Amino acid sequence: MVATCNVLNLAQPGRHFYEGQDPYTQNEFDRKVDWLGNRFKALNADVIAVQEVWDELALRAAVARSGLQYGVVSVPGAENGPGQHGAQGTPRVGIVTRLKVESLQSMVDFSPAAVVQVPGLGLHARFERPPLIAQLRLKHGQPLCVITAHLKSKRPKFLEDAKGRINEDTADPSVQALASLRSLIMRAGEALALRLKVVELLHQTRTPLVLMGDLNDSPHSVTTQLIAATSQVAYDKGANDHALFSAWDVQGEAALRRDVAYSHIHQGYPEVLDQVLVSEEFLATSRRTLGDVRRVEVFNDHLFEGRDRSRSDHGFVRALLRVRLPERETGG
Repeated sequence: MVATCNVLNLAQPGRHFYEGQDPYTQNEFDRKVDWLGNRFKALNADVIAVQEVWDELALRAAVARSGLQYGVVSVPGAENGPGQHGAQGTPRVGIVTRLKVESLQSMVDFSPAAVVQVPGLGLHARFERPPLIAQLRLKHGQPLCVITAHLKSKRPKFLEDAKGRINEDTADPSVQALASLRSLIMRAGEALALRLKVVELLHQTRTPLVLMGDLNDSPHSVTTQLIAATSQVAYDKGANDHALFSAWDVQGEAALRRDVAYSHIHQGYPEVLDQVLVSEEFLATSRRTLGDVRRVEVFNDHLFEGRDRSRSDHGFVRALLRVRLPERETGG
């Protein structure tokens, strides 16, 4: 069972995280970790990909409130301890898992082929929120690669001065359009960098891969398809080897696809931003299959409860994946 959760600015009480936003009071913090703990308990996933964590300690508190046992709670870049003061500038992504972790790697820099030029900003060559690549082992020994990602939002990227103050006329429609283009180019660069890493990880291997997170665009958008390249499969069956597929589209229990699938509401419109993408090893119809996607569920009832930062503004997506048991070795 895997799940992706954008936890909406999870930070320690009293800690400033964004300019213009008050820190959480102790009461707000307690409500937030209680709420998250209950959601984690309901999800009961073996792997939880989390986004928008400012303090690893705060995530540990939420996991503890769930009452569930997890061996690993890790948010690289948001650690708390001597000389470590949580994430700085922007929140980070992390992982919570019961599975054995063989390695964790934060992907900070783009490969040179993915570097893009952004108008007014120059070269965009690194992730604002570095994706986290986890090499895991299932309890029967099968390998699994999980990538947690949180791509650049659609929010307009206005130019700032050296002190971080916006120095453009944000009311000018032309400036707004250019600022939105900057965000799109940045997200596209991040998507391309992620795509190149996915190809590297999948090429001529049979290790199943799951990419989860807030991709800040819909499953069929250009940027999501930059990462997944699902459409290439229609023209080239060999593309299966390094394509990713929406778990929602390939799940086995087809009747459940009629469920309400959105994970975010923006200005009254439902969107699917939080996604679970899987490699062909989870395609029941692939000749390289090692398992399947049994079902996918979206936990989004709280989106109707009004805006309250003690909850999340995203629905949580959970997928039940099945992986074949390894073949037993025969012989003396």
